[in-house]
Amino acid sequence: MRIALLLTFISSLLLQLPCYSQGCTTLGQNPNTAFPVCGTNQFMQNTVPLCGTKFVPGPCTNDGVADRNPFWYKFTCFQSGTLGFLITPLDLGDDYDWQLWDVTGKNPNDVYTNASLFVACNWSAEYGLTGASAAGSQLAICAGFGKDKFSVMPTLLAGHNYLLLISHFTDSQSGYSLSFGGGTASITDTTTPGLRTITSTCDATKIKLQLNKRMQCKTLAANGSDFSISPAVANIVGAFGDGCSSGFDMDSLTLTLDKPLPPGNYTVTAKNGSDGNTILDYCDNPMAVGTSLGLVITPLLPTPMDSLSRLTCAPTELQLVFKKGIRCNSIAANGSDFNIAGPSPVTISGATGNCTPDGLTSVIHVTLSAPMVNGGNYTINLQNGTDGNTLIDECGQVTPAGSSIAFVIRDTVSASFNYTITPGCVTDVLDFTHDGAHGVTQWQWDFGNGATGQQQQSQQSYPALGSYTVSLSVSNGFCTDTASAKISLNDAVKAGFQKPNALCPNDSAMFIDRSQGNVTAWSWNFGNGEISTAQTPPFQLYPTDLTDRNFPVSLVVFNAAGCSDTITQQLKVVSNCRIDIPSAFTPNGDGLNDYLYPLNAYKAVNLVFRVYNRYGQMVFETRDWQVKWDGTVNGRKQSTGNYTWVLSYTNEDTGKKFNMKGNTVLIR
Repeated sequence: MRIALLLTFISSLLLQLPCYSQGCTTLGQNPNTAFPVCGTNQFMQNTVPLCGTKFVPGPCTNDGVADRNPFWYKFTCFQSGTLGFLITPLDLGDDYDWQLWDVTGKNPNDVYTNASLFVACNWSAEYGLTGASAAGSQLAICAGFGKDKFSVMPTLLAGHNYLLLISHFTDSQSGYSLSFGGGTASITDTTTPGLRTITSTCDATKIKLQLNKRMQCKTLAANGSDFSISPAVANIVGAFGDGCSSGFDMDSLTLTLDKPLPPGNYTVTAKNGSDGNTILDYCDNPMAVGTSLGLVITPLLPTPMDSLSRLTCAPTELQLVFKKGIRCNSIAANGSDFNIAGPSPVTISGATGNCTPDGLTSVIHVTLSAPMVNGGNYTINLQNGTDGNTLIDECGQVTPAGSSIAFVIRDTVSASFNYTITPGCVTDVLDFTHDGAHGVTQWQWDFGNGATGQQQQSQQSYPALGSYTVSLSVSNGFCTDTASAKISLNDAVKAGFQKPNALCPNDSAMFIDRSQGNVTAWSWNFGNGEISTAQTPPFQLYPTDLTDRNFPVSLVVFNAAGCSDTITQQLKVVSNCRIDIPSAFTPNGDGLNDYLYPLNAYKAVNLVFRVYNRYGQMVFETRDWQVKWDGTVNGRKQSTGNYTWVLSYTNEDTGKKFNMKGNTVLIR
């Protein structure tokens, strides 16, 4: 029995190991040659060539999952929702696995390196039907026996592109069928197959048709019989789809003629070819018979200087656009094929094209040595460059020297602004203005006081004491600029002074002016019968009574414009500053002796006061002498009895440190 179990265990391990074999060369067995599929069709794969194996990342990476004997399928989601599908082996004893990726904007081969593209998978070691359905319990099912063969239906997003790998773990060439259904997502393109654009080669012996969607290569008749041309001055004798030599679908095709078309107007029309159909999309929907596009064959003429891409403010580059491809080897790299005339001199430093593999470009980038900042009417002119020619198009035609394109540059703008201040005691009025130079037509103000504006000039009110940041953005419809200024207003005055928190008997009080603004005069009234007009008044003495007493101290300040402000504060003169700790306290809430704390600690700094119970446990601590213990810990009343207190502090006048200790009785 043990031997049988051991053999079963070893067998299961061997089944999980990937089979390394020859590289996959059959179309559809690599991500970049994936089959395009339609949600309404059943896809049949009768045989599975043995090849692989490459590991694929995802939640099952630790299981060593790989694209063993694979086929790949690609599709686009046209309506968001859930995806259901079924893989049915032709031999129900075969083990098929699968994994799904979102490859939107990615290279298909990224599925081998980028685990973040993962969407769903099922690598169960069980044989038979598999897929994604409402019966699934998990989105990702990894390798192993006894695992569910169906995963949860993954959610697809409209407009996203997906790759589905079907991996044949069983090393046989027995195939399977793939069908979609049961979910709410749509992977069926309902766009009617059609034609988008038509062009011809320079010698008019080939016609290129751009399709309105990708369609099946195998439905294009190689003899070109899917199309006709009228008037029939030449015959279509061949056709091939772009990319069909290494894939299953195409978005454009080329028709070959038996002789050049002379200049004139022609119509190319779709029809049923010798293969019995027009070309079909992924879902086998045909392009309608009679679908057509008009083609104009013009005499071979030089390609003119056509147009400029939209200019930016202060451009450092001009982009020339041409209707036909320009041979890249005819462009002088130093930009000497061009010169620019206008109100200000412009120097060209180079020129390059967006060159395709066949050496053509439809755009030439003319680089300038400095930005064009001066507005006016300019012209870019074509001339013979240092390479001995102007520009040569794809048909070998030379654009003549002297060809030109006129364009307009707008001045750069400045958002710098001016302002004047009309002062007041409470409110200042500021007038803002911009000069509007260089054709500025748009203003956007932020006045820093919560207000905005769109006028060239504006008047704003501000509190006469404070700082404000004002910003302005301007535009002439072509160039923009932003400027800001921090404005400090100091026309009002605001009275303020610093005083002692409390004054002990026989101590003198010092008052420090903290007023704001351009104060020129001070008027003090100390509440003890003394007054002063000095900014720094003399020290003041106050009478001491048997109880604490408050004295009103006021300050009035003035500036040169006659603005004034007043402030009054109460000075507390205390009857006793000798620190003492009560020998007993009664925290019963009657307002008498309810708290334990250091009394009169007005001159104590760096104070620490702690209370301990009879077990040596600290029940209270404070560094603020006016924070008092109420006889509780965490809201629980403490028992009657003796408590030990410890007090340490430094006298702020003498700098002397004190450490005190004693006992207090808590009475309830």
